[in-house]
Amino acid sequence: MARGAGNNVRGPTSALTSFLREQGINTGPISIYNSGRIGSINEEEEENESAGAGPSQGAGSGRRGRGRAARATLAYNSADVESSDEETEKPTTARGKKRKLEEEKAKAKAKLAAKKRKRVDDEDEEYVDEYTAPSKGVAVASDAPEVGSSARCADCDKKFTVTRYTLPADPPPGYLCHACAKESGADPFKKPAAPRRRKPAQDKRKIVNFDQKDRVKTLAQICISILGQHIDDVEALGDIGSRNMDAISMILAKNRSLTAENVQLFYDVRNTSLTLYDATSLQSPALCTLASLNPKLERLRINYCGRMDNVVLEHWTKHLTSLHSLDLLGPFLVRAPAWEAFFNAMKDRLRSFLIVQSPRFDTACLAALATNCATTLTELRLCEVGKMEDTWLPTISTFEHLTFLDLSYPATSLTDEPVAELLKALGASLTSLNLSGNEDLTDAFLLEGVRRHTPSLTSLTLANLPALTDLCVAEFFSSYTPHPPLQQIDLSRSPNLSSKSLAALLSHSGSALTSLSINSWKETSNAGLMAIPEHASQLVKIDFGFCREVDDFVMKAIIDGCPELTEIKCFGCNKVTTNCPRKLGVSIKGVEAHATQ
Repeated sequence: MARGAGNNVRGPTSALTSFLREQGINTGPISIYNSGRIGSINEEEEENESAGAGPSQGAGSGRRGRGRAARATLAYNSADVESSDEETEKPTTARGKKRKLEEEKAKAKAKLAAKKRKRVDDEDEEYVDEYTAPSKGVAVASDAPEVGSSARCADCDKKFTVTRYTLPADPPPGYLCHACAKESGADPFKKPAAPRRRKPAQDKRKIVNFDQKDRVKTLAQICISILGQHIDDVEALGDIGSRNMDAISMILAKNRSLTAENVQLFYDVRNTSLTLYDATSLQSPALCTLASLNPKLERLRINYCGRMDNVVLEHWTKHLTSLHSLDLLGPFLVRAPAWEAFFNAMKDRLRSFLIVQSPRFDTACLAALATNCATTLTELRLCEVGKMEDTWLPTISTFEHLTFLDLSYPATSLTDEPVAELLKALGASLTSLNLSGNEDLTDAFLLEGVRRHTPSLTSLTLANLPALTDLCVAEFFSSYTPHPPLQQIDLSRSPNLSSKSLAALLSHSGSALTSLSINSWKETSNAGLMAIPEHASQLVKIDFGFCREVDDFVMKAIIDGCPELTEIKCFGCNKVTTNCPRKLGVSIKGVEAHATQ
């Protein structure tokens, strides 16, 4: 059968071609000059030749000749096409490279321009003209009328001219005239506040403490330090003495390492005194165990006992039958009925009751304490007791044998007249008085109460009494001559006191003074400060922080003139430099490192 236009003989096709044909997609436009397609055409022609071969050899050779000619023609045409494609691609590729290079240059220029704009914008943000800039905090609406155009006020319906200071109505829509904007509380003409800038790190205050101690520790100090670091591995402390035991307890308090397991190292049935400086981690069962393992305790002091509750106090009441002194810091959870039961059980036995931060201690507790222990109590501290006020003082005045009284930092300040009456009743036996933090106390209580009724005082603490005046304090010490000199004086954070008070204080009590705090006496003169070592050579501790005239010369005079000195606090003294004089055994706290050299 001769080949013709109607010949339907087809060669093998790929799976992709068959799939496309089934989907109705014409594969004709695909280039036949692809190397794979040329191979398929050759294979198709060879199959056709083999299928059409007859007995005549000549005919077969003719067909083979035509196949070879067709293949040669295809090869020739494909070569021409490839060469022509290469010729047409070369200029196209060159133009593409040139265009790509131009695009890269344009991108680089745009990037550089964007950086310049950002730098200019940053500079504009740092400096904004306060008079031409729009009001801060006011959002500018996208449909805002143009400046200079006319609009009607959304509030008063009055026609006005739009300016850059025109504010939108709240609630929208519309805008307000300047008069209505001011009536609404927004001032469009108000000068914007200067932007707050963060203080540079190098300008921040840096405090340096100088602690001049012996470089070589004793064997006992080394052993105590090692015990503190490995307290959980210690099975027993043995007989190391109460002083060393106290030192170990202080080390554990610094790291809050005291737990229910290692606290038993401090327990002993022979203990008569026990001090725990940080009981934060001791819960109620552990504090109950304390009483069971130390039945002979007479003096007990526990700091940060916030987990102590009624159950603990009841357990102590039953098991600590020899207890006569109790000092607690932070018994927040103990309620009034537990305190009353404790005082009833401690009748005629309690000598010292010292508590700090007990918000549930009320008048009923105080009445129970006065009823059962008024004749035996010699030390009383009710510090930071929130419910204390002037009405408590008549009950406190029944404690006739008090030598130590601390009524500092109540929630409601005590006043002059009730305090004067209290001192009239108790002042004859008092040796230590602390009324700090009662901000309503004035000069009257000092002259009419302390001066008249406390002849035996050795320690006076009146910190944070801003109403005291310089002339009154000077008069107090000048007229306190019949009384012996004081050993400890704290009149810190009373900003009105200055040189006159200091001179009178040193003249009266300088010979016996061992501890002095005049923190925040800002107006005290340099000459007055230089007189401290001349009159108070027995000083052991001094705090003159925020006394602005303290400098290196004052520091040297005090260090040289007070041989017993161990501690100096000079926080806020800007004239003291890091080159201030030092001395072995004297701890200097609060030197500002950036002070002028």
